[in-house]
Amino acid sequence: MYQLSDRINNMSTSQTLAMAAKTRELKAEGKDIIGLSLGEPDFNTPDFIKEAAIQAINDNYNSYTPVDGYVELKDAIINKFKRDNGLTYDRSQIVVSTGAKQSLANVAMVMLNPGDEVILPCPYWVSYAEIVKLAEGVPVEVPTSVESDFKMTPQQLEAAITPKTKMLWYSSPSNPSGMVYSKDELRALADVLVKHPNIIVVSDEIYEHINFVGEHASMAQFEDMYDRVVTVNGVSKAFAMTGWRIGYIGAPAEIARACNKMQGQITSGANCIAQRAVITALEAPVSKIQYMIDRFKSRRKLIIDLLSDIPGFTITEPEGAFYVFPDVSYFFGKTLNDYEIKDATDFSMFLLERALVATVTGDAFGSPNCIRLSYAASETEIEEAMKRIKNALSEA
Repeated sequence: MYQLSDRINNMSTSQTLAMAAKTRELKAEGKDIIGLSLGEPDFNTPDFIKEAAIQAINDNYNSYTPVDGYVELKDAIINKFKRDNGLTYDRSQIVVSTGAKQSLANVAMVMLNPGDEVILPCPYWVSYAEIVKLAEGVPVEVPTSVESDFKMTPQQLEAAITPKTKMLWYSSPSNPSGMVYSKDELRALADVLVKHPNIIVVSDEIYEHINFVGEHASMAQFEDMYDRVVTVNGVSKAFAMTGWRIGYIGAPAEIARACNKMQGQITSGANCIAQRAVITALEAPVSKIQYMIDRFKSRRKLIIDLLSDIPGFTITEPEGAFYVFPDVSYFFGKTLNDYEIKDATDFSMFLLERALVATVTGDAFGSPNCIRLSYAASETEIEEAMKRIKNALSEA
């Protein structure tokens, strides 16, 4: 038997990826599973971006790339931050990585020492806690609920801060809840943070453009927070480029240099063809992808209307991203078709086995009363999935 490291033995498997693997396994057995577990747009990458990639191949982009990204891409990112977020960065503050997940891991590895605490408002994206632990930090969960629209209050933030607090990580629009912090809400959190000048904030804005409530707000837009915020973004979600694996940060130059140093020893620069394509993606007006955002908005209404017709689901309307995160604690302690439901994980497995619909337990996101359903699926699939769930529960 191999002696694997404590590091990997102590790491949890991504439950979103585990559910996706289980879904593929059941499909291979011939079962008709509707997958609402993965956060992946069902659209094709827009043609104008694909054409840029093809041109890059024809132009013989095939060599190692600069560790922190092509200069032309960094300039496109700088212009995007200015245009969409009112944020001013220079090249020394930008690092391009192999997906926003690597961007997050870089930041954790260069900022955290053993025992440093990282505040994570719950629900949080499934990998935050594990990335923090891998960097020997300590995740500090701040629970929220459907009643509070899954938003952390300034009072909760203040109460979570200790002398060991090093960072705050959050996403807006949120995966998994879909909630969006308004500018005023971020300002209220910033008012707490200015009293604790050593805390660094990671603002994960990967769903920025999939926003149904108006203007996107960034923590770094506040002058008294700018030097303490790492803004993380990428092209996977809004541009339907999940497999292209390009993410990036805008950060204080010292942090960016450290991330560049870390990345130089782990992966080096991101894929050359993908980088050239992303230049074109970011230089294009947001209107070029508006058709996808509009479809997500109509799907949100569809899934909310259908879920609202199923007893036992408590829902808050998501303001962005493409997830709905209902509280399903009504079912805990019940037996459904000889299937005992003790928690959200049991309920998610019940839906998979009895309704043939794949979801993700809220335990994966630090919110054990909920499950996550992705509506990055066709209207037909959403309608059929909700029908199956309703039928499975009505027969129980």
